[in-house]
Amino acid sequence: MDLNRMINKIKKLPTYPQAGMIASHLGIVRGHSLNGKTVKGMEVSFDHDTIESIIRDIKKLNGIIEVLVDIQEGPLEVGDEVMAVAVAGDTRAHVFPALVEAVDRMKSEATKKKELF
Repeated sequence: MDLNRMINKIKKLPTYPQAGMIASHLGIVRGHSLNGKTVKGMEVSFDHDTIESIIRDIKKLNGIIEVLVDIQEGPLEVGDEVMAVAVAGDTRAHVFPALVEAVDRMKSEATKKKELF
């Protein structure tokens, strides 16, 4: 997973001059579950069709130029990268909410995960 590569891909778009910012998210496997238990790792899978649908929806939002997603599936260890999302658009007022919506929807609609203790 390489956010710099994703950002450089956005910079090569013909619509890039319309961008005022690029915001990104890099999700990693954390060492503790939300209930405080120590986590040894995580098993992760994604629904690829749902990811593509979410990307299409986010790209339709006002001011959004591009949405890129990179995922890592399978058994992952603490500290491993799980998902990277980059959103380019015209202003913070459009890009930050689009990034949050994209990440929230990816996690709730397209991700299956099982923490390993």
